[in-house]
Amino acid sequence: MSSIPKPFRLFALHPKALLVEWETKPSFILSKKLVAIKKSLEGDSQVSRITLGYHSILIHLNKKFENKVFWNKRIQQIQAETEEIEFTKGLHWKIPVCYEKEYAPDLLAASQALGIDSKNLIEIHSQKSYHVNFIGFLPGFLYLSGLDERLQLSRKKKPNLFVPSGSVGIGGSQTGIYPQDSPGGWHVIGKTPIALFDPRNNPPCFASAGDMISFIPIDSKSFLKIKEQIQNGHFKLNPHD
Repeated sequence: MSSIPKPFRLFALHPKALLVEWETKPSFILSKKLVAIKKSLEGDSQVSRITLGYHSILIHLNKKFENKVFWNKRIQQIQAETEEIEFTKGLHWKIPVCYEKEYAPDLLAASQALGIDSKNLIEIHSQKSYHVNFIGFLPGFLYLSGLDERLQLSRKKKPNLFVPSGSVGIGGSQTGIYPQDSPGGWHVIGKTPIALFDPRNNPPCFASAGDMISFIPIDSKSFLKIKEQIQNGHFKLNPHD
């Protein structure tokens, strides 16, 4: 089984914050191992919170750390323990997305910039499965890896001041869904009626690091139907095998 590349680097970002970083590209195995290390550290009374990155872990401590060597050895030990873990696949979520013009203001411009037609862009985007590396930036914002190289497009030089929640965008080597109304610099190529973050739910975000996401094209009529079902409490998004 593939292991985390060694060695890692340990930085003191703050008297109560340590950054552990691996020099490698994001991958499914790396993400799974970082999640395993995170779970192990969460049981430590010295740790208040853990934040995941693509190839890093930020350890927030309850008090100022006194011994960097201790933490270096601790991470080495936990990393060694993860070598014996057999990882299971996360959940696979299939998200309905409408790529029609009214929900995809940047689709045409993005397809022209990429040198492909809109139909081909949609096919490429919706035929891939994306790995959830971590959640951040906004509550429920999924950082996804796996965007096809043919769709990799630099972010907008001038970000939009308002991007509606549910907007599906591409930017750089990433794709993602805006969980809330917010500014944003990605190219919006579609929209989902599904809410990615709801504080009334437990957990508030249905997806977790290690899960997989696929986008299922729907038309505007289906979009409105699903939206109505959600409002009436008659729609539930279930994971797939």
